[in-house]
Amino acid sequence: MDDTARRHNEKMKRIKEARDKIMETKTEERGLIMIHTGNGKGKSSSGFGMIMRCIAHGIPCSVVQFIKGGWQTGEKMFLRERFPDECRFFVSGEGFTWETQDRDRDVAAAQNGWRIAQEQILDPAIGFVLLDEINIALRYDYLDIDEVVGFLQTRKPVMTHVCLTGRNAKPELLEAADLVTEMTLLKHPFKDGVKAQKGIEF
Repeated sequence: MDDTARRHNEKMKRIKEARDKIMETKTEERGLIMIHTGNGKGKSSSGFGMIMRCIAHGIPCSVVQFIKGGWQTGEKMFLRERFPDECRFFVSGEGFTWETQDRDRDVAAAQNGWRIAQEQILDPAIGFVLLDEINIALRYDYLDIDEVVGFLQTRKPVMTHVCLTGRNAKPELLEAADLVTEMTLLKHPFKDGVKAQKGIEF
């Protein structure tokens, strides 16, 4: 073994020892409140990635989709057609707010979605709930932020995971969350005139 390889091995050994000590202190296991927000792409995609993991591990899950409405998204088709028993899929929105142009309808749809979300979170058979684009409904005050945060903090079962996606997550929600990820936009083809494409955006 040459000096470069030996130094590398010694460095990796030190890193592993330090890592092992850190891991010994991580013993708690509980359901998390997770937020995916920011202007970058990938918030919903990451949430659906966790849905795939849950299905693989035999964890029953639910999706409650706000705002997107009648979009024929790949994830909705995939989960409803191939994993209807493993993942319940609910759609509460009628479309983006600039499409409906009717605040009362948008509020009613969001309220219905939140009712379904609460039922799914409280269901002892469900281990993971994805509230896709709920942050948009909260941003426009279609839902009461204090009600949502209060429910998550006081009524969510201890071992149930909940992931909330969408831009502009409110500060109260960020404070209540266990994990917050902000997707940062660096570059997007939409600005160059490229429309949303199947398999990439939906």
